[in-house]
Amino acid sequence: MINLFYKFVYILLLVITTSENLMAENNIYQYSFLDIDGNILNLDDFEGRPIMLVNTASKCGFTPQYGDLQNLFEKYKDSDLVFIATPSNDFKQELNSEEEIKKYCLINYGVSFRVTEIIKLKGEDSHPLFKWLKKEFDEEPKWNFYKYLFNRNGHLIKSWSSITKPNSSKIQKTINKIL
Repeated sequence: MINLFYKFVYILLLVITTSENLMAENNIYQYSFLDIDGNILNLDDFEGRPIMLVNTASKCGFTPQYGDLQNLFEKYKDSDLVFIATPSNDFKQELNSEEEIKKYCLINYGVSFRVTEIIKLKGEDSHPLFKWLKKEFDEEPKWNFYKYLFNRNGHLIKSWSSITKPNSSKIQKTINKIL
C-alpha cells in the first residue's frame, strides 16, 4: 500500500513538473495573426528569430514613429530581426479599415515590414498574444506605439512605452545584444 502511495506521488509530481515546464515554454511563437491583407501570419514561422512587436494607430500623435520603425527595419533588414505592427483602435485613433491603414502607411511612411489586421489589445476580446502578455508579464499597452522585444527563444526581454522612439539608442542597444 505504501509503495502504491509513493508511485502515485511520483506520478503526480511528474505531471506537475511537466505542466510547469510546458507553461515555461510559452512564447510568442505559439501565436498567429491575420496580416493586413487577410493572410495568416504564423509566428512559429519565425521561431529562433527575435521579434519587435509594436501596437500602432494611424491618427495618433505618435504615428510618425511608423517612419522611425521603417528606418529601424531598414537598418536591421540584413539581420533576422522580425518587425510586426499591430494596428488597434482601442484608443480610438485608428482608421476604419485595413485597406485605409495599408494605403496610409505605405504613402506616408513607406512601411515595408509586416502589419497585421486591426486587433484588440485590451479586455476579454483582446488578441490572445496580448492576453498572454498581460497574464504572464503584466504587460499591457497603455497607449499606441508600445514596443515589445522578444529574444530568439520567443521570450519577452524588454518593453518600451510610446514616448521611447523606435530608433532610440536604448532600443538599438537591446536589439544589438540579442542579435
